[in-house]
Amino acid sequence: MKKRFTIILLLAFTVSFAQNDSIFSRLQAIYNNGTSFFNIDGYTITSQTLNYPFTEKGLKKVYRKYDIKKNEEKTKDELLPYNNYYVEKADKITESLVQNNSYYFIENHEKRITIIQFSSINKRDKEFERTLIKLIIEDKVPKENYAAMKIDSINFAGRKIKLGTGCNWTNVNTVQCPYYGEMNWSVHKDLEDAKNTVEQQFAITKSRKNGKVISEAIVDIEFEGTETKAKKVIYDFTGLTSVLASMSGGKTLTIFYVATEVRGNYMSCVLSFWNNDTITENGLAPLLEEVMKLKE
Repeated sequence: MKKRFTIILLLAFTVSFAQNDSIFSRLQAIYNNGTSFFNIDGYTITSQTLNYPFTEKGLKKVYRKYDIKKNEEKTKDELLPYNNYYVEKADKITESLVQNNSYYFIENHEKRITIIQFSSINKRDKEFERTLIKLIIEDKVPKENYAAMKIDSINFAGRKIKLGTGCNWTNVNTVQCPYYGEMNWSVHKDLEDAKNTVEQQFAITKSRKNGKVISEAIVDIEFEGTETKAKKVIYDFTGLTSVLASMSGGKTLTIFYVATEVRGNYMSCVLSFWNNDTITENGLAPLLEEVMKLKE
């Protein structure tokens, strides 16, 4: 019986390790001013610890900071091994898109309150959230998964791309290089999830009130050495946004939406550049040329 119990424990540990190893291959993080930002499977996750005790009084202060109303239901997740309450919200973006936000208020090992927030479009996975919460609370996210705030190079699905010091993060896995382009990406557990994510990002772009899509086409590209297709969109800004953009010479934004397999990773990626950005002879901004080529 003892030997059988040991084998069961070993199998459970092996499965858990394999699951975490898969998560770490997709997870990217940044730490800035007391807050950790994570990106995985199209989820945006933040983690912050505030110097309040996990008491009714302390929780009320934290709820106010996170704009959690008194009448919003606070539920305890009994499957988490920590004192906690969580709040779920759903905000309708369009008729077909809903942004799901989950807020977990957790008593950490120092008896302070750690807040972990998950944001995603049209999906919610409680077991996935619990797995990430445990890794964050137990400080088990490897240091190599964290990118430096000052960009010199980026980890692009397993390939190190040297960018120098002219670029900056605007979010985790979102790089902006002034006059050289911008891109955001996520690594997913499967290709379907990656495709859904870029379609959702395109739908959000179309729903914005500060401009309109003036052209849309499917084009052949080479993305990180893989021949695939991308949705190419020209977006024209209107109103005040157009005035502000034109002050710097910008008028339209060219956007590419890509979902494909790269080096065994399933990626979603949105790449863009302004009409007044630096454009190479191949018709792309330099940042975009680091990862893709237009096919004739």
